[in-house]
Amino acid sequence: MTAAAVAKLMGKNLDIVLVESDAIATIGVGEATIPTLVFFNRLLDIKEPEFLAATQGTYKLGIRFENWRDIGEDYMHAFGTTGKDCWACGFQHFWMRGRELGISGDFGDYCLERRAAEAMKFAHLPDNGLNYAFHLDACLYAGFLRKFSEQYGAKRIEGKIDKVTTHAQTGFIESLTLASGKVVAGDFFIDCTGLRALLIEQALDTGFESWSHWLPCDSAVAVQTGSVRKPVPYTRSIARDSGWQWRIPLQHRVGNGLVYCSRYMEDERARAVLLENVEGGILTEPLLIKFRAGRRLKQWNKNCLAVGLSSGFLEPLESTSIHLIQQNIVRFLRMFPGGGINRCEVEEFNRQANFDIERIRDFIILHYKVTNRTDSPFWRYCRSMEIPETLGEKIDMFKKTGHVYRQGNELFVDSWQQVMLGQGLEPDRYHPLVDTMTERELADFLRHIKSNVDRTVEGLPQHDAYLASMNVQ
Repeated sequence: MTAAAVAKLMGKNLDIVLVESDAIATIGVGEATIPTLVFFNRLLDIKEPEFLAATQGTYKLGIRFENWRDIGEDYMHAFGTTGKDCWACGFQHFWMRGRELGISGDFGDYCLERRAAEAMKFAHLPDNGLNYAFHLDACLYAGFLRKFSEQYGAKRIEGKIDKVTTHAQTGFIESLTLASGKVVAGDFFIDCTGLRALLIEQALDTGFESWSHWLPCDSAVAVQTGSVRKPVPYTRSIARDSGWQWRIPLQHRVGNGLVYCSRYMEDERARAVLLENVEGGILTEPLLIKFRAGRRLKQWNKNCLAVGLSSGFLEPLESTSIHLIQQNIVRFLRMFPGGGINRCEVEEFNRQANFDIERIRDFIILHYKVTNRTDSPFWRYCRSMEIPETLGEKIDMFKKTGHVYRQGNELFVDSWQQVMLGQGLEPDRYHPLVDTMTERELADFLRHIKSNVDRTVEGLPQHDAYLASMNVQ
């Protein structure tokens, strides 16, 4: 992703070298995305049918959370806006009063993306009328972007990094020595070496802040299976005793995995639980992945930028990993150090990057903290654990007032109330402005929104038929 973006957008004025080894496989489990990837593709002028065909991709309208609130209870976190807000308060306030009066349907009935996902329908609508993302084969995506970056001037060198040489006085990275003995010198280095963080950490000793006390899952096992049904336009997240399972439908197969906490579940047990809960024939040997939730203390340090897993790790519960990759890429291009590296710009970059990852961290923690589950030691720990002050304030605000306020340029907005309500967090009151509507006016307001959603969903084609119509299969 980094090589493709830098080469396409600035490659005419740069010498870009991509050091990559075929002996080191793409981790291959980041297969679900959020809508920001649509805009990344548009920025690079990547045509959607070509992209979907190359990655065997499908469309995604949200994530279905099963057994998170409690065993046997499900809800959908959809990408769109629910209902219609007014100048003073969000739609949830009108919905809450309607529920008291017995005239509101389910909260998700007023969200087009949720209703379309549940009906297994999809289409592009005018003015981005249907918010969407993708499911994709991560390995195929990496290959697609490698070719794309080379078309725009990036020079790929095959090899493994054996040594990183830094300047004796400044500490800046000067060159990489590959296992072959080849030396690759440069002015700026972007570390995409994954959890090993060969440059940003092993060479520059940047430091790491662990968040494992808030996000205790530290392991995952992943496996691919054959498709046994039409691909649904949403990701499934199924809570288990000591973690959760993902199921991601592609055109040619299904990606599956179990994220878990090794304190409460042994690796062999996790493998067994996953294999007991997949559909279709097993296509790959289960892959065990160990990780630690947290972030690098600096994502830009000296003349090195960390992108992807080298910058930190947040588990894939809300499919935000690829988003954080593209955020660092786009932010770097906006602050590109053409005239040399300025301390003030580096500090601003790190401030913005830290804000992004901290707010996403809080959103992920919310799913674990606000739950009715007490059936296992893992869930009892999650319910009782201390949480960041920023998340505590958000939960308290919603519980007491029904409000969700967006801070700065944080990623999630409508998503907060979808998940808080889905997890069982009920506000104590609604905004008094709602009481200026008569019961008849409120009923008409709710009915009008729902009927518009109903009518739009009725007119959408089936997801698999729409994929076929785009000639991407």
